[in-house]
Amino acid sequence: MRAKKTKNGISLKLYTGTTSVLMSFNVTDARRKGLLGFAVRRKDKHRRNKHPDEWRWIKAMLRFKPKKKRKNASKKYRPTDTNIAPIQKFRWSDYAVYANLPYSYQVIAVYGTPDNLEYVMGPTIKIKTESLRSGKHQVVFNRAVAASQAYARKPFGKTNPDDESDPLHQDARDWLTRGLRQKIEKFIKSAKDDTYALDVAIYEMEYDGIVDLLKKAHEKGVKLNIVYHARKKDPQTADNEKHLKPIVKKEKTPRVTSAIFHQKFMILSKKNAKGQYIPKSVLTGTANFTPNGLWRQANVVHVIRDKKLAKEYSILFAQLLQSKGRGDTKKHINKNHPLMVDKDLFPSFSPRSKFVDIDLLETTIRQAQSELFLCSTFRMHPRITQAIKDKTDIIRYGLQNNRTSITGIHRNKSFTVPAILKNGLEGFLKESTKGQKGNILIHLKTLILDFTTENPTVIVGSHNFSKPASSTNDENFVVIKGNTSVADIYFGEMMRLYDHYRFRFNVRSKKKNKKRKKLYLKPDDSWTNPYFKPGLKSEERVKLNR
Repeated sequence: MRAKKTKNGISLKLYTGTTSVLMSFNVTDARRKGLLGFAVRRKDKHRRNKHPDEWRWIKAMLRFKPKKKRKNASKKYRPTDTNIAPIQKFRWSDYAVYANLPYSYQVIAVYGTPDNLEYVMGPTIKIKTESLRSGKHQVVFNRAVAASQAYARKPFGKTNPDDESDPLHQDARDWLTRGLRQKIEKFIKSAKDDTYALDVAIYEMEYDGIVDLLKKAHEKGVKLNIVYHARKKDPQTADNEKHLKPIVKKEKTPRVTSAIFHQKFMILSKKNAKGQYIPKSVLTGTANFTPNGLWRQANVVHVIRDKKLAKEYSILFAQLLQSKGRGDTKKHINKNHPLMVDKDLFPSFSPRSKFVDIDLLETTIRQAQSELFLCSTFRMHPRITQAIKDKTDIIRYGLQNNRTSITGIHRNKSFTVPAILKNGLEGFLKESTKGQKGNILIHLKTLILDFTTENPTVIVGSHNFSKPASSTNDENFVVIKGNTSVADIYFGEMMRLYDHYRFRFNVRSKKKNKKRKKLYLKPDDSWTNPYFKPGLKSEERVKLNR
């Protein structure tokens, strides 16, 4: 849902996801003069709130610099109400919302001086967040360790979520997974009896809770088939077979190739009157069925209720069941799964010949008109990297996890910060990595284009936009065009990650500058200058608020 209103020369536009609301502000030239920032308040008129008619201030981390240093003053960045510590940006997000619920937001322009703030009332907008449980598209992002500062402040902040002897381990898991694990479990449970079939294609299967549900599905009569990564002499193969041991042998098919069976999807089918299993829906995304994938790494699960799409996945799965290796699968995909670029919803499968999927990705990027956000791991195909570099006429954001660091892209610049803060920075609590296997924190493979327009494109799946993902690995991604609700969900979550690491980078940069060790708000309207000069911030202000 998107909505925009203007009052007293102050504009507010909202983009609602499932667990995020992105806010865009703008002001007239007259209102810009003396502007110290924006205060935002929210009203929660729903059953979760005991005080539905009470306005609550959105909080921010930066404050004005005090004239005198206070004794025992904390050096930490602590959330502060925005009527006291206004937002000095033209874009902000609220991540403390729940899915499928109504909210009201009001923006207020702040003037005066830090010691004597004055306010001009802006517009109020009523919205409703997107649903996690109904509709054609159901999208769930976990919080994962990327939100580690918030995690560190929780009662379970020092808990290893994998330590089941810790009484807080389940609270930690639930907070980190934020419904992602439950969405997978619900998809499996929806196969209720012997009139259903469930097909599972998975790279890493290490979470016994999911295995147990699959076993129970079999016991209820569900027609179950699992294809799993089983490359020879691969430690992951041993892990998969260990955890899949409770599953009946005839329902397990090892995928033995010299590459990686990188798939992470499930297909739900229902038997019709003729006894035929008709594919109904697909669960895809980026999450492996492991503790890492469910609550440690940033991941997404996307359920799509579309018979045509589900049928495409089902045809591929049938081939995998009888495949003798990578070669026959590649031939099958080349022949039976052409890229349906004229459709608003279609899949791409790998391995393919001649980098046809890379052609699609490159062309899609080069045709973007307004914005681009790419999130990936490892090294991308050079043609994709070059296409992004060449698009100097659009807003470009990106995050890439290179094992030991997070690289952010904004316009034609980049910033790199440690993936893990072992010792903490000034104002940062020490982050937990207990239970983490490896150090990939961002496991998302997503591409969002033309987000602010009425014709956005979202691409998501296991495919990491690399050469192996196209030509040798078993992969999939889905292309979704023209769906603003889906785009709002994805962009809101991508910006959550981006802003997290961008703020971290700014703090590190300031710490290196001995003249100024802490970030403070500007005491005047000079903070607005970059937003009204040619550049990323100005484009963002105009496009997000159009």
